[in-house]
Amino acid sequence: MLKNLYVKNVALISEAEIEFDSELNVLSGETGSGKSVILDSINFVLGSKAERTMIRYGEKEALVRAEFIVEKSSEAVRKLEEYDIESDGEIIISRKISLDGRGAVKINGCTVTAAMLKNITQHLVDVHGQSEHFFLLNEFNQLKVIDGLLGEGCLKIKSELSEAIASKCDFKSKISALGGDETERARKLDLLSYQINEIENAELKPGEFDELRTRQTILLNIERILNAVNSARNVLNGDGGCCDGIYSAMREINKISGISDEYAQIVTRLEGLYAEAEDVAETLSDMESGLSYDERDAQLIEDRLSLIKILKKKYGADEEQIIAFKDSAKAEFDTISDSANAIEIFTKKIAECDEKIYKLCTELSAMRRKAAESFCGKVENELKTLNIPNAKFSVAFKDFDKITANLNSVNGCDEVCFEFSANKGEPLKPLSKVISGGEMSRFMLAIKTQLKDLNGISTYIFDEIDAGISGYTAATVAKKFINISQSTQILAVSHLPQVCAASRTQFLIYKEEKDGKTQTKVKRLTENQKIEELVRLTGSVNSESARKHAVELIEQFKND
Repeated sequence: MLKNLYVKNVALISEAEIEFDSELNVLSGETGSGKSVILDSINFVLGSKAERTMIRYGEKEALVRAEFIVEKSSEAVRKLEEYDIESDGEIIISRKISLDGRGAVKINGCTVTAAMLKNITQHLVDVHGQSEHFFLLNEFNQLKVIDGLLGEGCLKIKSELSEAIASKCDFKSKISALGGDETERARKLDLLSYQINEIENAELKPGEFDELRTRQTILLNIERILNAVNSARNVLNGDGGCCDGIYSAMREINKISGISDEYAQIVTRLEGLYAEAEDVAETLSDMESGLSYDERDAQLIEDRLSLIKILKKKYGADEEQIIAFKDSAKAEFDTISDSANAIEIFTKKIAECDEKIYKLCTELSAMRRKAAESFCGKVENELKTLNIPNAKFSVAFKDFDKITANLNSVNGCDEVCFEFSANKGEPLKPLSKVISGGEMSRFMLAIKTQLKDLNGISTYIFDEIDAGISGYTAATVAKKFINISQSTQILAVSHLPQVCAASRTQFLIYKEEKDGKTQTKVKRLTENQKIEELVRLTGSVNSESARKHAVELIEQFKND
């Protein structure tokens, strides 16, 4: 239920706070007093399009805050949990818009988008005015209404449908893993064969790419390498090079090696140094003789590197991953090649699932049609009491068979459309195409009298439902409001004395001037003030007899 509404700087409202009752709340007032501003504020906080024109003249921003109290198990709370917003059943929504067009929406202190807001509030309030689209105009919701009439029987069949569809999907996944149908398997085998052959023909070796890159680098720098190796070899072993110098030094020290062990050790070290220098020089000489630029070899390396790069892009980051891909492809190829028998079995299982699904859909459709027929009769009777004596209401079902049936939905195969005719001799047509604003209000009231909590919404709002209604019909409307409000909160804007008399809480919307500005005010009426408002609504002079009539009108609905 909507417990509290706070409005600031919206149209003619400077600031207003309304505490609503859990049952029937009625808002009344003179034409142009600002009743629509209250509804516009509610629509705004529920997620309707934000318009800067709603901001009170002279102010920079408008703010509306609504506090709802719902069951912890409600759909609205479940939606909040999906967005990681905590709620113990209390939902506080605040929304504001500034003159620059910027806005902000918060739910329980968490910032949300407009789309998230609508996704939540659609489970809180059903606002119905003469130009509003609402729950029952959506054909998917119409099917939900019929299913709600079936109760546990519908839930049981839908559960079985869900299991059968899940089984079918599982078998399809298994077939897909085995390559799909015959055409798909042939295509898959052809692709796998190509991939396997491409990798095998390459005869890759782990680490080959890095080795080739090293060889390519050497070939690209062959001239620099040859110059460096040749120069280093000459320094070591050329005429007058290091080796000659070390040998000369060794010979001179050897002359005095007998004098002391210290000199003999020097000779030994020089001998080792000479042997190492000669070995390095010989190695450099071997390297020099092995270095040469072969254009053909360079091209082969370039081609090989290009091939490996292509394979890496297709199959893996390195040779090991490419080889692993090949092994996996071989295993898949073998599996698909031997899968014909398994696919045949799974295909039969899918057919069995479809047969079961179709049977369940047929059973569900029969239940829906029977429930719809009874439901339509009851709604027609309600409409007759609401001064639409020739109303006809029907639920049109689109026929299906095994060929046209949708066997992939847990909601079954049915497509339905609510059809309506208000006048005798006029054919039934889709509800959204033919129903007028005044008829829509009464139709909704008739539907909701039958459904009450079916759609899980905790608050109904009716704007000007009394258009064209008076007398006995007005009293019937008031009684229906009372009936619905026992389980679902109602906020109704009304000019009907009967509806106002039936209210649990009455609010008066009025204008007053202050400091040269007009303001819309909201006042919760006391019992005595409610009597005065009823006298005004009946158009009577505020006399003792008029007040007595108002009291009698109130008493008329107290026992309902």
